[in-house]
Amino acid sequence: QVQLAESGGGLVQAGGSLRLSCAASGDTFSRYAMGWFRRPPGKGREFVAGISWSGSMSGVAASVKGRFSISRDNAKNTLYLQMENLRPEDTAVYYCAGWRGNGDVYYNTDILYDYWGQGTQVTVSS
Repeated sequence: QVQLAESGGGLVQAGGSLRLSCAASGDTFSRYAMGWFRRPPGKGREFVAGISWSGSMSGVAASVKGRFSISRDNAKNTLYLQMENLRPEDTAVYYCAGWRGNGDVYYNTDILYDYWGQGTQVTVSS
């Protein structure tokens, strides 16, 4: 059992940067695979980035490759998403998610994640 809380969303102009944080509590954060997902207005939830227990395995969706990066600090029980060169199509509610997996891996399928934060709004103006 782990509780997740996102922060850092806001309104930015195209080309700007934003850093999202996800604070975890209640369980051993270092044994949860973590991911970022987003839900654009009127669309379904989509994978953004994921990271394994130790951070040795990580990746981002093709749509944000080269612009977004994921990291974690297990000592601080915190997950991060650094977003650079933001575009209007990045506008969405961003969620962090966790799954207590079987090894030092991550997954890009949302149904495998059991725990979710409430989300934080990111709006990118043109």
